[in-house]
Amino acid sequence: MNDRPYVLVKCAMSLDGFLDDSSDQRLLLSSPEDSARVDEQRAAVDAILVGATTIRADNPRLMVRSPKLRQQRIMRGLPESPKKVTVTRSGDLDPSLPFFTTGDCEKIVYVSDDAADKARRILGSVATVVACGDPVSLPALLADLYSRGIGRLMVEGGSSIHTQFLTQGLVDEIQAAIAPFFVGDSSAPRFVTDGKFPFGPGRRMILADIERYGDCAYLRYRLTEQPSE
Repeated sequence: MNDRPYVLVKCAMSLDGFLDDSSDQRLLLSSPEDSARVDEQRAAVDAILVGATTIRADNPRLMVRSPKLRQQRIMRGLPESPKKVTVTRSGDLDPSLPFFTTGDCEKIVYVSDDAADKARRILGSVATVVACGDPVSLPALLADLYSRGIGRLMVEGGSSIHTQFLTQGLVDEIQAAIAPFFVGDSSAPRFVTDGKFPFGPGRRMILADIERYGDCAYLRYRLTEQPSE
């Protein structure tokens, strides 16, 4: 693990494992207390990664919200929020989205080799564009982040990105908040999609922590023996 960051997968899901429903409006899963916990986790990492599909669908800002936490980062000589990272095969992203326009942190876009020139034309003024294989190689992506000083990476989704990191054995920790309701819609996105996971019925993860945040249950699982801090 000495050539890549510590990788933390974070998600909030319904009791039946959905990240959202199929409506046009974003489904609120986290409680206020859990949202505050997530803000603390964001403030403690060096970079946050989401897939391009999540950027298009959810329009995330990925910023540290608490003024106190932002100030603490500044006092440590860091930007107010961690670097933002995304992965895209096509490079087709709108540079006016809040992912690119909010925050004084660096934005990094990892793109397939054949789309790199296009992505640089579209996004070169708002982000660092890195060609990273065809398709994009997650191990190479992590090695590049590590070379840029990223020691701790939070992966925030969506389903495809979670699945790729987990099935390739690139995750050290999962933090899951469980909302107290069901979605019950097979067309809605789940935490992961189908795949061959290193941790199946014959190999169990380590349950490292259980807590309550408002009406949400919080579960933390360790997948490697790497120290979490």
